[in-house]
Amino acid sequence: MRRLVLALGPVMLVGLAYPALAQDSDPATAQGDVAVTIYNNGQSLVQDARQLSVTRGRNRIEFPDVSARIRPETVTLSGAGLSIVEQNFDFDLLTPDKLMDKAVGQSVTLVRTNPATGAEKSERAKVLAANGGIVLQIGDRIEVLRDDGLPVRTVFDRLPPNLRARPTLSVTVDAAEAGAVPARLSYLTPNLGWTADYVALFDAAKGAMDLQGWVTLTNTTGTTFTNARTLLVAGNPNGGGGGFTRLAGTMDSAGTESNDRERLGDYYLYPLPARTTIANAQQKQVSFLDVKGAPAKSTYEFTNRWLGSSNDPVSAASVLRFSTSRQGGLGDQLPAGTIRVYMRDARGDPQFIGENRIDHTPMGSAMSLRTGDAFDVKVLPTIVSRTRKGDSRWVTKMKYTLSNARPGPITVQLAQDGLWGDVRIVDESLKSERVSADRVEWQVPVPANGKADVTVTFDTRY
Repeated sequence: MRRLVLALGPVMLVGLAYPALAQDSDPATAQGDVAVTIYNNGQSLVQDARQLSVTRGRNRIEFPDVSARIRPETVTLSGAGLSIVEQNFDFDLLTPDKLMDKAVGQSVTLVRTNPATGAEKSERAKVLAANGGIVLQIGDRIEVLRDDGLPVRTVFDRLPPNLRARPTLSVTVDAAEAGAVPARLSYLTPNLGWTADYVALFDAAKGAMDLQGWVTLTNTTGTTFTNARTLLVAGNPNGGGGGFTRLAGTMDSAGTESNDRERLGDYYLYPLPARTTIANAQQKQVSFLDVKGAPAKSTYEFTNRWLGSSNDPVSAASVLRFSTSRQGGLGDQLPAGTIRVYMRDARGDPQFIGENRIDHTPMGSAMSLRTGDAFDVKVLPTIVSRTRKGDSRWVTKMKYTLSNARPGPITVQLAQDGLWGDVRIVDESLKSERVSADRVEWQVPVPANGKADVTVTFDTRY
C-alpha cells in the first residue's frame, strides 16, 4: 500500500500586519479573511482573520485548513483579551493507510461479499501488522488481507483521536471575557512561492520589442487559500530559502531611477489587483507588466578567455540589448525571472529564439540578454606568436578572425578577458576600450558575407 508522509520544512520569520476585514462565508473552507504575503524564495506569511466564540477562562480552539507545511513555532494569535497557553499542530491526515496503521493491536470488522450471491458475511479481526501489507488474526487463524480485487471492506469502530481530515492547528487560550472575539492567526509556511516570467516579442526591423511580465504562483502546501488578498514581495530576504545563483542575463549598468511602486524596506511590493484563490497543487499566472514598442536591438558578443586560441571557429553569442529606464525603455523594475524571446517569421508567426534568466533589476538599467549562439557569426582566436621578453615577461601576439555569413553588415563586441596583473597592449589594429582591470573590448565591424581581422600584441608579466 502507498503511504503518505507529510514533512515540515524551514521557513523565515518576518512580521506584517493587515487591517481586519469581514470574514467571507465559504462552506468549503474554515478559513476566514485570508491575506498571503509571498516571497521569491518559496516562503510565505499567511494571516487568517476569524471570528472566535469563547467562554471566560481556558478554551481549546481548533483552526482547520491551515497549511499542511506550517511551522508551528512561528504561529501567533492576536485577539482582544486572548493569551495563548498551548498549541498543537495535527498534520497526521486521515487516509485509509493511516486508519489501518492506527488500528494495529485493535479489532476491526471485516465485511466480505459473495460475488455470486451478493450475500455479506461479517467477522471480527485483530490487526497484527500493517507494514507493506495487512496481517490479521481471525479467531485461531492468521490471515493476510490481499489486494486481489475480491469484495471485502474494513469497518472501524471509531476514528483515532489524532487523525484529521484536514491540517488542523489547535490552540488553548485564556479569555478575559466570554463572547465573540475577532482574532488573527498568523504563521509562516514554505512551499508557496512565486516567480516572474517574461515574454518578449522582438522586431529587428523596427528595433523594438513588446514585453509582457507574468507572475507564476505555485502552491504545494497541501492547503488551498480561498479568496485571498495576495501580496508579492520581490527581493531576497535572509532566512529559510536559497537565493538565486549568478545568472547569465547581464546587467551592463545598474539603474538609478525610481518610480512610485510600493516598497517594504529594500524590497518591492506587487499586490494582485483582486482577491484570488490559490489552490493546492496548482500553478496560477497573473499579468503584472505589459509594455509595447520598447527600444531594443540585436547584437553579437564573443569573449576569449585568457590569451588562448581555438582550433575551430566558435559561434558568437546572440544578444538582445534593451533598457529598463523610464525614457527609451521599459520604465519599471524587473523582478528576477526568465525572459523568453520570440521573433516573427516570414509568415508573421511568432517563433521562439531563446531564453535567459535575469537577476532583480532596478529601473534604469542597461541589459544584455544572451539568447543563444549565432549560426552565421563565428570567431577564431589564434596565438600568432609568444616570445619571452625577460625572466618574468612575455610578448603574445593574438589574431581574432571574425566571419559573417549574413547578407547584411554587423558589429561584434569582441572581448579579451583574464588579463590579470601587469598586462599592457603594445599594439592593436583596432582601438580597444578597457572596461575593467582584466578585460578589454573592441567593437568590430564585419561586412556582409565577409570577414574582419583584429590583431593585438600583449605584454604580460607571466
